[in-house]
Amino acid sequence: MRTKEELSVLRERAVALRLAGKSLREIKQALGPMSNTTLHDALRDTPPPAWTRRPNAKDDIKAQARELRAQGLAYHEIAARLGVSKSSVSLWVRDLPVPETLSYAENRRRSAEGVRQYWAKERELRGVLRAGEVAAAAADIGDLTDREIIVAGAIAYWCEGSKRKPPYNFERVVFINSDPRLILFFLRFLAATGVQQNDLAFCVHIHETADVEAAQRFWQEVTGAPPSQFKKPTLKRHNPKTNRKNVGEGYHGCLKVYVLRSNALYRKIEGWAAAAMASNLRTQARVKTRTHFLLPGEDSNLR
Repeated sequence: MRTKEELSVLRERAVALRLAGKSLREIKQALGPMSNTTLHDALRDTPPPAWTRRPNAKDDIKAQARELRAQGLAYHEIAARLGVSKSSVSLWVRDLPVPETLSYAENRRRSAEGVRQYWAKERELRGVLRAGEVAAAAADIGDLTDREIIVAGAIAYWCEGSKRKPPYNFERVVFINSDPRLILFFLRFLAATGVQQNDLAFCVHIHETADVEAAQRFWQEVTGAPPSQFKKPTLKRHNPKTNRKNVGEGYHGCLKVYVLRSNALYRKIEGWAAAAMASNLRTQARVKTRTHFLLPGEDSNLR
C-alpha cells in the first residue's frame, strides 16, 4: 500500500512521462509494476498525446459541415446536403458565428439545392441496394425447365394476350407488349410448345410521331426474324393534348406477335392458365377438408 507521499511522487513522474508523449505501457515500464487503476488515477485530467487519438470516421464530413456553415448555410441545409442529422451539424458548427440572415428567395434556393443533392446521393444508394435485391432474387430462380416455362408463359399470355370473347369465338394466339424481355420470353414459351419460327408473324404498333423505321429495325434485331415476317406497322394518331412520357430514342412502340394456325394452341394455353390459376384453390380446399371436415371418429393424423 503506497503512502500519500509516494502516490504524489508517482503522479508527478507519470504526468511528466505522459506529457513527454509516452504510452501507458512505457510509463509502467519506467515506473515499475502497478495496477491499471493506480496509473489511471495518477494520470487523471492529463490529456493523452495527440498520436494516441484515433481518426474519427466523420472528420471529413465534419470539415465539410464547418465549411458550409462558414458559407452561410443553415443547419437543415447542411444536414440535407451531407445526409446527416441536424443534431450532428449543431455539435460540429455551434462554435462558429451565426451567418447573416439571407433573403427569402436565397433561403429557398439553397434549401432546394440541398434537398436536390441529398436525393441525388440517396437515389444512387437506393439504386445499388435495389439492384442487389433484384440480382439475389434472380439467382433464387435459376434456370427454368420447359414445364415451368409453359406455366409462366400461359399466365403471361392470359395477362397480355388476345382472348376469346363471346359471342365471337375467334381462337388464335396473339400477344403484344412493349418490353423486349417479355417478348423474348414469349418466343421461348412458343418454342417450348413446339411452334416453329416460320409459323410467326409480327407487327409493330407505334405512334406516328416516332421513328417508325428505327423501331422496325429494333424489333427485327430482338426477334431475329427476317423482314418478310413483319407486317406493315400500325400507326397510332398523335393527340397534341396528351402529355406522353414514352418518347425519345428509347421508345420503340409495341410488338404484336401472331401465331399462324394457332386454334389448338390457344385452347391449350387456356387450359394451362386455368390449371395454374386453380392450383392454389385446390390446395386450400385440401387443407380445409383435412382441418374442418373430418368424419366422426376420424383422426386427422391418419389422413
